[in-house]
Amino acid sequence: MNDFNAQIIEEFRGNEGRVGGPFEGAPMVLLTTTGARSGVERTTPLVCLEGDDGTVYVFASKGGAPTHPAWYHNVVAHPEVTVERGTERYEAAATPLSGTERDEIYARQAALRPNFAAYQEKTTRTIPVVALRRT
Repeated sequence: MNDFNAQIIEEFRGNEGRVGGPFEGAPMVLLTTTGARSGVERTTPLVCLEGDDGTVYVFASKGGAPTHPAWYHNVVAHPEVTVERGTERYEAAATPLSGTERDEIYARQAALRPNFAAYQEKTTRTIPVVALRRT
């Protein structure tokens, strides 16, 4: 884990899910996945979008980089994840979305947070959207 993520995770856990800096005011989760190759658990802070039914959506944007982030490969290989929201922690199933459903959720996020539109414009890959549903 890089120092930046470690600081965000520490701040998130120490402040009941709130963080400052570039993420101040943004809804966030900590997503713990199992490594696709290593089998080691890793935790990643992610900006999220809450659906009307309580589903949480996360975006494998990686700042518009040309490759998917490691956490995305992990959820494809091992969809059983742990989610931390505020002071709540729960198990969830991670499901990558496709087609119209993916496009609609990504458009909602880009409308709320324009940097997500910029991430998609920076890359030729379609940025994955992953639904996190409680199990």
